[in-house]
Amino acid sequence: MAAAATVRTLGSKLGMNLREIRVHLCQKSAGSQGTRDFIEQQYVELKKANPEFPILIRECSGVKPQLWARYEFGREKNVPLNNLNADQVAKALESLVNTKL
Repeated sequence: MAAAATVRTLGSKLGMNLREIRVHLCQKSAGSQGTRDFIEQQYVELKKANPEFPILIRECSGVKPQLWARYEFGREKNVPLNNLNADQVAKALESLVNTKL
């Protein structure tokens, strides 16, 4: 599974460039299925590697799934996650972690 490998590669690097991650998703929509799968399968390992880092999961009926990253000085970047699978969600997270704003 590529998502697990990506999460292991990220390890505890989340706090190097980022200050916070927010995941917005719908509890039921097909477009959020990959995001839900990623959270169910990878959240625990990601949080164990980054126990002090804020990872916020926000569920709202009908919302399009998005991943938000907050960097220093309040700068933010987001990536749409609609219709992505869990591996693609992991790659989106990796791209935000490696972005320097």
